[in-house]
Amino acid sequence: MQPVFIPRAFEADFLNSILPQKVLIILGARRVGKTQFIRRLLEEKFTGDYMLFNGDDQSTIDAFSERKIENFRRLFGTRELIVIDEAQKIPDIGQKLKLIVDEMAHIKVIATGSSLFDLSNKLGEPLVGREKTFYLFPLSQSELNFYEDPIQTKNKLEERLIFGSYPELEQVSDWKDKAEYLNGIVNSYLLRDILEMDGIRKSDKLMDLLRLIALQIGKEVHNDELANNLKGISRNTVDQYLDLLSKVFVIYRVGGYNRNLRKEITKSSKWYFYDNGIRNAILRNFNRIDFRTDKGELWENYLMSERIKRNHYRRNFINSYFWRTYDQQEIDLVEESGNSLNAFEFKWSAEAKVRVPGAWNKAYPEATFSVIHSGNYLPFITE
Repeated sequence: MQPVFIPRAFEADFLNSILPQKVLIILGARRVGKTQFIRRLLEEKFTGDYMLFNGDDQSTIDAFSERKIENFRRLFGTRELIVIDEAQKIPDIGQKLKLIVDEMAHIKVIATGSSLFDLSNKLGEPLVGREKTFYLFPLSQSELNFYEDPIQTKNKLEERLIFGSYPELEQVSDWKDKAEYLNGIVNSYLLRDILEMDGIRKSDKLMDLLRLIALQIGKEVHNDELANNLKGISRNTVDQYLDLLSKVFVIYRVGGYNRNLRKEITKSSKWYFYDNGIRNAILRNFNRIDFRTDKGELWENYLMSERIKRNHYRRNFINSYFWRTYDQQEIDLVEESGNSLNAFEFKWSAEAKVRVPGAWNKAYPEATFSVIHSGNYLPFITE
């Protein structure tokens, strides 16, 4: 089967941002399509002369070993675009790129990486004012709309709740093959960046932590309880692991919303996976929806991750929270942007009866409230 190239949501903005003396950075988890995006861009969209490097290749590391402008002038010649895949693997890459864009006025640079903490530490500080960062996620529904109609989207919803939206899965039709692919991602790629760091040795504890998070989608999580359940690691280590798992785009945190009420919960967190398929692979559960006891958790994680993609690609600067009081009134998602406050409750069934929590309505009468269910969800994640 010929691969289907799905345009990525930030493509137009990205192309307009390729400028001399600027470094464009693409960050994202492994296998979300960074390399494919760059190669297709070079083949179909870029008409100038370029060089493509791979930070996983020792010859690339050797070519960039000397931090001398003469070395880079000799290496690049008159080429106008330099692309470095997995750039964080090159020692001192931030200082080297700063030297290149400062001293070679015609040069445009694109750098990709899987690990936010590596690229932030090695690229961020030297390139202040010289870089622009784009985040690439597993495929969003708005991107999938480019090649499927509404009926196909509806028919594929169950698959996306179970297997997620990694680009390569669009070429895999058999459900067992999809499960095998995701198991391979978890076993071969998921924690690679973290485990390459000095001092990180307990890969079993990392996986145990991810399993605990996967079992608590939509529930409040306390790091002290996680440490107690894991046994053998401290609260500080749990904090560190959660931070690292966030920075390699496996999970992300949502905090509690508070503005008016003493009884609102703010100190705990909820954690979500960027992709449902990764969550299910960690739990080794690819059963169909009708045989799941965690249907609500799958639905909430899917809507939260799709909304994150939608807001990012649209450049919507929104703060996301959950809301809950000590007397158990709660809302799944609260979005705050400027003077706008919007609340959303997630229910799989379109027949579910949901009322606005009284405490919320009283404290925030200016806020909107919507129920997002399987019959009306598409505008919420695509428009």
